[in-house]
Amino acid sequence: METVTAEALHRDCFCVAVDPDAVREQVNGLLASEGAPSRLTDAHAHLFAALPIFVPEHTVRQMESAVQALSAAVATPAFVEAALAWAPVIARHEPGSPGGLLGFDFHLGPTGPRLIEINTNPGGLLLNALLAKAQRLCLPSLSTPAASGEAEQAAIDVLLDEWQAQGGRADDSLVAILDHAPEQQYLYAEFLLFKRALEARGYRTAICDPGDLRFVDGALRLGEERIGCVYNRLTDFALTAPTSQALRLAYLAGAVALSPHPRAHALWADKRNLTLLGDRSFLAKAGLSPDRQTLLTEIVPRTVLVSADNREQLWATRREWFFKPAAGFGSRASYRGDKLTHKTWAQMADQDYVAQALIPPSVRHTGPESPPLKVDLRGYAYQGQVIFFAARLYHGQTTNFRTPGGGFAPVLTLART
Repeated sequence: METVTAEALHRDCFCVAVDPDAVREQVNGLLASEGAPSRLTDAHAHLFAALPIFVPEHTVRQMESAVQALSAAVATPAFVEAALAWAPVIARHEPGSPGGLLGFDFHLGPTGPRLIEINTNPGGLLLNALLAKAQRLCLPSLSTPAASGEAEQAAIDVLLDEWQAQGGRADDSLVAILDHAPEQQYLYAEFLLFKRALEARGYRTAICDPGDLRFVDGALRLGEERIGCVYNRLTDFALTAPTSQALRLAYLAGAVALSPHPRAHALWADKRNLTLLGDRSFLAKAGLSPDRQTLLTEIVPRTVLVSADNREQLWATRREWFFKPAAGFGSRASYRGDKLTHKTWAQMADQDYVAQALIPPSVRHTGPESPPLKVDLRGYAYQGQVIFFAARLYHGQTTNFRTPGGGFAPVLTLART
């Protein structure tokens, strides 16, 4: 126990485990109790991994400090001005709240954690809280970075705080959990977990499609019910789709609390912002403290805007880069440079892209004869404070839920390394 390391446990430890089948059955029980028309399908066979990820305690502290430093940087007037300069016009609307939960995604390399991206509607928190409850520990020096019960309550507190900050809660109005065709979404079961948790706190809740909403007489409505707060899982971040127009009008009129909102996405999730957050000269001009400047230039990999001036150089050195669309999500249209073809590279010229220095993920073995899986680590946070950590195991260029043995995995701290 004095010499155990995370790397050794990832290579050799297969006894600290969870029971993915038991977690899936618990989720299926929830689906049945809510009258959902289906259970988790074969497409969800790899939603949950069977083994945890071990993270040294000092690495957890580094990631928590990075989240605090990033929050300080994003709050500076210089950053806000720069980020809004390339954001859609709706991002200039200030609704009064920070914008809800954030997901900070890291790769854990030999020199420490590195930030890969930030998301404003990160899925998986409540599902991972369930997963943590199914954890079986055999090593006394391990613990989860955040208690699962506290994580669920914290997630609901965040939504209620957002509602309060955007004009106050009306207890008689409805909370809407919003996404396109929600019952067809891969993480629909999590919507039900949020619904159950909100109703346990006394808030009437509905899961719906944006096309079901109407903005009538100064109120956003689902049928005849007035909606006071929307938990937004849409990927229409600027609310430009025709089906989002009722929500857009209500949001701009201050008639509904929306979380996350377009301003939060513009300040946090636009990939172009990473070119600022890892730039020491910009951070210094923005007034960030020297110690936070140092931390962020270490944590945030070098990121540059792809332009006509540097395209030729970036193509020549493409094996050193990972390319991401500025407004992308869910790893769509993202490419490792060494996997790029001439045809794809040419097509990318029509979109705004960033190139991020390639940071290989760490790996987790799932058995003596099995090939290792890649690891992404996510910190769920609000206002600079991390609520919960979870991991995703996968094969391929980017995270997915199609890898045998992969999926969401619990994160355990390793206090002695």
